[in-house]
Amino acid sequence: MKHIAVIGLGKVGSLVATLLNDTFIVTGVDQYVPADFEFQTVSGNVRDTQFLDTLLSQQDAVVSCLPYNMNLPVAEAAYRAGIHYFDLTEDVPTTSAIRKMAETAKGVMAPQCGLAPGFIGIVGADLCHRFTRLRDVELRVGALPRYPNGLMAYSFTWSPAGVINEYLNDAEVIHNGVRKMVPSLDGIEHINIEGQEFEAFSTSGGLGTLCETLEGKVDTLNYKTIRYPGHARLMRFLLYELILKDQRELTEKILTEAKPPVREDVVYVYAVVEGWKGTELAREEFYQAYHPITINGKEWRAISWTTAASVAAVVEMVASKQLPQHGFIKQEEISFEKFSKTKSGSLYNGSQQS
Repeated sequence: MKHIAVIGLGKVGSLVATLLNDTFIVTGVDQYVPADFEFQTVSGNVRDTQFLDTLLSQQDAVVSCLPYNMNLPVAEAAYRAGIHYFDLTEDVPTTSAIRKMAETAKGVMAPQCGLAPGFIGIVGADLCHRFTRLRDVELRVGALPRYPNGLMAYSFTWSPAGVINEYLNDAEVIHNGVRKMVPSLDGIEHINIEGQEFEAFSTSGGLGTLCETLEGKVDTLNYKTIRYPGHARLMRFLLYELILKDQRELTEKILTEAKPPVREDVVYVYAVVEGWKGTELAREEFYQAYHPITINGKEWRAISWTTAASVAAVVEMVASKQLPQHGFIKQEEISFEKFSKTKSGSLYNGSQQS
């Protein structure tokens, strides 16, 4: 793997390209290239199949950092070109379609390589490996403003379209040993992290393929999104009482204008696994709060670098042949230890680039 295209040069994509540019020959792609970058850039419409096919015929891999509803054409083009494909999607139908292609793909098909799904699944699987028999696996992630204000106590530092999608689609869980679907924005629980009160509730896509992997092995498995108290109630009012669930583009416009990104954000990652080590019942936990860091002289929001570093680390592992070279890659199959030793994955260990 030498030549990599990164499609979508927004908050995350531009950093993915920056991280990979130290090791690979990167071509950044966007309809309107937003700024000058150290890597090569190309302007083009990714909805144009001919443009995509021509572009990817010159690449060894492609990373799609586009909104969830634009990933599939890129994956299909990567499949036709016989190259590796990576994305950040939490969208279940998109992942299912990509997984079908992976059955006969010449390269790797690796969706869901972001923060959740993605990093949280790698962390959760690492905790699971410490047990001889599992009981409960609970995974939690929150990308939040560090200094919230207003009733919603939120800012859209991540894709509003992606947030709305995961709030509306049902979430897969294992409950009482049975794999099932539950409504998003339900199952509210209260969490106290270092004296700060939060709520967490079900959202779709965060588990990736973990329910399939752990079916028959756990009593409880779920993923919930962390927010400040009261957020879920307001989102339910907006989406269901005002019936904006049927007008996604309008909802996205309203929320983007009402809650723009903040500079100071924080990403909370919390995982809990309970089970037996031999005959002893035990509990293992992982908790980290990630803040903005400086990379190559530029400050990046926590949500941007945690998402970008996750997919970049997986790309590095495929390139170094620490992961399969074709077919579908489940996030839980990725070694947390090896992930953390990659150049991009080491950012999670507190390393900063200047």
